[in-house]
Amino acid sequence: MRIVDVAAFYTPFGGGVKTYIDRKMVAGPQLGHEVICVAPGRSNHVEERGPNARIVYMKEPYFPLDRKYHYFNDVDALHRVLDDLKPDIVEASSPWRSARLVGEWAGNAPRALVMHADPMSAWVYRFLDPIASREMIDRSFGFFWQHLRRLDAMFDGTIAIIDHHAESLRAGGLKKVVANVMGVEPGIFSPSLRDEGLRARMLERCHLPPDATLLLGAGRLGPEKRWPLVIEAATAAGAHAPVGLVIAGDGRERGRIARLAEKNPHIQLVQPVTDRTQFARLMASCDALAHGCEAEVFCTVGGEARASGLPIISPDRGGGADHARLSEGWIFESGNPAAMMRAILDFCATPRELVRERAIRHAANVRTVDEHFVDLFAYYEELLQQKAQGAEHLDRAAGRGIINA
Repeated sequence: MRIVDVAAFYTPFGGGVKTYIDRKMVAGPQLGHEVICVAPGRSNHVEERGPNARIVYMKEPYFPLDRKYHYFNDVDALHRVLDDLKPDIVEASSPWRSARLVGEWAGNAPRALVMHADPMSAWVYRFLDPIASREMIDRSFGFFWQHLRRLDAMFDGTIAIIDHHAESLRAGGLKKVVANVMGVEPGIFSPSLRDEGLRARMLERCHLPPDATLLLGAGRLGPEKRWPLVIEAATAAGAHAPVGLVIAGDGRERGRIARLAEKNPHIQLVQPVTDRTQFARLMASCDALAHGCEAEVFCTVGGEARASGLPIISPDRGGGADHARLSEGWIFESGNPAAMMRAILDFCATPRELVRERAIRHAANVRTVDEHFVDLFAYYEELLQQKAQGAEHLDRAAGRGIINA
């Protein structure tokens, strides 16, 4: 198959979408498929990624809120690119305007909407959960659910990458939802990478001795990630036990997070670790992942923590909670820094040998993203078969004079 992924939020600067698509451009050709990513960028050019894999960049304007991104503005040009590529399957990687543009394309290829994001959790529930019920919130934002239902009608399938999000989408009235749980990059993360020397150096950077607890926060420094909550909880826990926190990440809230971290010498904000091998060593060498975001769908960093044998302290909603439950981690009430503090202290009080043995045992059961792609491509082949059978049925009906060809 030739699979074309129209990815509005693919950027060379990193992020979960980039990690996912980059791996798909490895896994697809290995399974005999061609994978092409169409992304908005600074200029029109093609980036080859090896046999049967490439990125087609289209020159498009900067995204106003974040200049690391661009957005699809020229509808006709995008449709011409799809016409020229002649895909067997077309994906849209974002549930916004780009998905509508893919849905409106006049081509005959089956198309799939891959829900990498949960906008309601990231931007609505996060603010309104404390003051209203989910039922009331969903009624108030019925226009968004109408938008998703329209997209669902335009596409042949809507793919949720975690079970709980699939259930939410079906409850919102979408009819073509399938669940295909995501996974982590294979061969990178492992408990065997634990480095006690690295752990001691990170604790020293936090002005703490080697017997202190080292928490890791990792990811984009955006508002929905709730880094102020994580910092507040770690600071409060530090009043009762020696707790250090290292946050590795970057994003538009870096200045704000840096100012908060500077108030506590036991909290260090470092640049994101872009080398995957080094990041895997860091993951395996800390004592627990301190996660504050309840708005993630799969939560890649949670899956990577599980695969690294790193215990997880997570809110009780979202993908992070799924990973914590699957690995017998620590769960606290979303958005509540006092509850997170208590979870951190409970973790600190649990015998470290028991915690590590349990985390290593669960690390062996983490699904890989390649397993996700095997299932994804099999589903696409089913869509193609259904399309072919439908066309064959129409041809037979036209031949019998049942319909006008």
